Amino acid sequence: MSFPRLSLVLMLVSTLWLGACSNSYQKLLKSTDVNKKYEAAIKYYDKGDYFRAGTLLEEMIPLLKGRPEAEKAQFYFANTNYKQRNYVLSAFYFNQFTETYPNSPYVEEATFLHAKSLFRDSPGFELDQTNTTAALESIQEFLNRYATSQYRPEAENMSQELQRKLENKAFESARLYYQLRYNQAAVVALTNFQQQYPASVFAEQADFLRISAQYAWSQESIEEKQRERYLEVVSFYQRFLDGYPKSKNLKAAEAMYDDTRRQLDKLKPTPAAAAAATSN
Repeated sequence: MSFPRLSLVLMLVSTLWLGACSNSYQKLLKSTDVNKKYEAAIKYYDKGDYFRAGTLLEEMIPLLKGRPEAEKAQFYFANTNYKQRNYVLSAFYFNQFTETYPNSPYVEEATFLHAKSLFRDSPGFELDQTNTTAALESIQEFLNRYATSQYRPEAENMSQELQRKLENKAFESARLYYQLRYNQAAVVALTNFQQQYPASVFAEQADFLRISAQYAWSQESIEEKQRERYLEVVSFYQRFLDGYPKSKNLKAAEAMYDDTRRQLDKLKPTPAAAAAATSN
């Protein structure tokens, strides 16, 4: 038989087989035989046909109430949603499972997959991070409850990834203030960022931007406020120099520092500052 004819025959056989499977599935959907439908759902699940398995299991769960099969059916149904990337639904159903069957042998995995569903549903850092915070809380709850779990390494990796996302979000939010020239807000946000994420990969950049924002804020301030704000520039610069003596931004920071020193030489201390200096 030639190759084109062989291909045609195989295609025809495949089409007939798929048609038979489809007919068999349609008959199952119409069937009232609970046991038969449950067994078929498990077979579909084991073969990786999560759509058909999930469709059957969703119908079966109320009918299996009170039977031993109900526990497995509910866990499998939650997992069919996860496998199909319906993460909001899988998170809901895994949580429902753990509440319904707290002593189940599946409960550890269900708790983990609930957290993993929330992790998968976490949006990009540029969007609202409410879901990310919820995922972190769920992961931490899992780690606290199952300290020796086989899923612990993966859960810890998920937690670290989400923490990095929140870190990125915090830095970009602070930098946005700087880009919009809301200098006072930028200084506050960058300071908060440094306190919250002292070991961040953005630490050096945040330090430099804080100098720049403080310098710009000092320049635009009324004269009575300039001296104290320029003194903050000096403080921020000294911290930056100590922390990053080889920074690519060092020359720019030095230029702001040098001009700050010149401005301070021109500015007289405020009466309150002069009185404080005299009393010391």
